[in-house]
Amino acid sequence: MNGFVFVDKPKDISSFLLCAKVRRIFGEKKSGHTGTLDPMATGAMVVALSAATRFIDLLPETGKAYEASFLFGKETDTLDITGNVLSVCDVSVKEEEIEAVFEKFKGETFQLPPMYSALKKDGVRLYELARKGESVEREKRKINITDIRLLSYDEKSHEGKFYVACSAGTYVRSLIADIGEALSTKAVMTSLRRVKANAASIDRCFTLEELEKLKETDRLFEAVVPIEDVLSFERITVTENQAKRFSNGGELFLERLNKKTKDKVLYSVFSPEKDFLGVGISDNEAGLLRPKKIMSK
Repeated sequence: MNGFVFVDKPKDISSFLLCAKVRRIFGEKKSGHTGTLDPMATGAMVVALSAATRFIDLLPETGKAYEASFLFGKETDTLDITGNVLSVCDVSVKEEEIEAVFEKFKGETFQLPPMYSALKKDGVRLYELARKGESVEREKRKINITDIRLLSYDEKSHEGKFYVACSAGTYVRSLIADIGEALSTKAVMTSLRRVKANAASIDRCFTLEELEKLKETDRLFEAVVPIEDVLSFERITVTENQAKRFSNGGELFLERLNKKTKDKVLYSVFSPEKDFLGVGISDNEAGLLRPKKIMSK
C-alpha cells in the first residue's frame, strides 16, 4: 500500500521500531516517519508506507502539539525523569505563578537544544556524546509557541500538566527546564504525549493493536491516508499523454495545462482518471512544469 498511517506510538519503543512494526503489519518493504518521538513519549506519529516515503520531505511544515507532565524541584542530565539526578531543591510555586510565566514563553523565542537529542555535531549525534559524559556548545534555535496553558497542578506534590502548541524543532524537555528556571526552581518532564503532528491529530491515530485487528479482517486500507490528502498543494489534472510523459520524468508545457500557475510553486498532478502521479514545480519563465517527485520512480 502507498500512503500514510497515523499511529498512536506506545511508550518505551523507539520511532525506528514503531516504523518496523507498522511495516510488518502492512507487509511492506519500506516505511519511514516524519518526526521522531523519544522512547518515553507517546502519541501521534505519521508513518509513510512504500512510495509515500519519497514525499516525506514535501509534507507541509505545520506546528505540533503536546500534553506534557512536569515535576518541580528536581534536575536531571536528560531533563526528564529517566535521567540521572543532578540536584534537588525546595519548591514554592503557586498555580497563578505558572500561568503568568507561561505568558512570557508565548510567541517567538530562542531555545538551547538539550545534549540528549538527535541533533548532530561534526556528524555525531549529541546524545551519543552525552552518554560519554561530553558536553559541546550548541547554538540556540528560534522556536514559536502559539499556545501554552496549564491543565492541572498540585501544589503539594509540585506536579502538573500542560498543553503546548509549538513549531517543529521545539524540545518540550528544554521548555520545562526553562519554565522551572523562570520560576527560580528546577523542573523535569515526567511524561510527554504528542497530540498533533503534521496532518495527524491524536483522534485520527491508530494504536498498533487496532492495526492488528484491522489486518485480521482485511480492513487495513481503512487506516491508510492517500499521499495527496496529506500534501497541501493545489491540484492539476493532465491529459492521458501528459500523464505518461510526467510519470516518465518528462516536463510539461504550462501553456498546454488547463491551469494558471504561480511561479516556483509545487502542484499535485493527477491523471484523467484522478490517479495521483506525483508533484511538479512550476517554472513560469521557462513555461514548464518540472517533475519534483513522481510515484513511478
